[in-house]
Amino acid sequence: MFTYVPSPGETSSALVVVLHGCTQNAASYDHGAGWSMLAERYGFALLLPEQQRSNNPKSCFNWFLPGDITRGQGEALSIRQMVERMTIDHGIDPRRVFVTGLSAGGAMTSVMLATYPEVFAGGAIIAGLPYGAANNVQTALESMFQGHSRPAGEWGDLVRRASPHNGPWPRISVWHGSADGVVKPTNADEIIKQWIDVHGLSSTPTLHEIVDGYPRRVWRSADGAELVAAYTITGMGHGTPLATGHSEDRCGAAGAFLLEVGISSSYHIARDWGLTGPRRTQAVEEIEATSISPEQPDGEDAPGTADAAHPEAEYASRRSLPLDVHAVISKALRAAGLMKSPQ
Repeated sequence: MFTYVPSPGETSSALVVVLHGCTQNAASYDHGAGWSMLAERYGFALLLPEQQRSNNPKSCFNWFLPGDITRGQGEALSIRQMVERMTIDHGIDPRRVFVTGLSAGGAMTSVMLATYPEVFAGGAIIAGLPYGAANNVQTALESMFQGHSRPAGEWGDLVRRASPHNGPWPRISVWHGSADGVVKPTNADEIIKQWIDVHGLSSTPTLHEIVDGYPRRVWRSADGAELVAAYTITGMGHGTPLATGHSEDRCGAAGAFLLEVGISSSYHIARDWGLTGPRRTQAVEEIEATSISPEQPDGEDAPGTADAAHPEAEYASRRSLPLDVHAVISKALRAAGLMKSPQ
């Protein structure tokens, strides 16, 4: 459990839960995505769960295992307990808790929104998958590389059955690169179908617009509230969209699966959630990822993140190995963080 609490001064009492991807950790993803810089600038707190390698050898959240994606169990419960700890320790307004993540962290974001919808006011899923897309290794790989299309009602039912909650539901934004070769972009369409059904919205967007050069679609309620938004980052592969620099709408640092494309997903997500008020300080550019600090929750250690983020070439290479099919599949599963290496 890593946290970031802004330096002394007036804060918004809001909390953003940030879930890293495979092969990443809390600090590296925070540094790349720029969340602690935004938190210091605008005065909100961060919670950054970190996976333990004893749970997943690639440091991925186990978004495809029933014991970790069910309300009251496993990693979903651990993250929920971390949110409760932060809420109590730092005076967080329980009406202003949000969650976001990349890839497997994005898939785990879907899990948290479905299993604990009463906890989150909003969520942002980056290069992720819909809740219920997989419940074992095989379906996880199929969902990532091929995608599964279902009627919107079936997707929505998976969310409705995941908790006793009857609404209101969290607002959702979906971010996906059109050239993503690790998590097929059709997954973004399925996430949208899932949540417009949960919200009872029409399949036709209310608004089409261009934001920083990229298309954005919006679905609004009858009273005009923005409930679902989708950003398509044309030409981008697998990763979190970045616009680095020192202006108001820029933050973070490019790296593996943190892609400079001229739009900062972190900034726009925070703005859409109403977290970007007046700047608290002009020195935020000096904030480093090491600013986040670990906290040990009471009781058992809590797991963190499962991700599908790996170089596309690594997955493609499995198709070029001609013989031992069992060995090829096993290697691919281990590379994807979906199967443990032999001890």
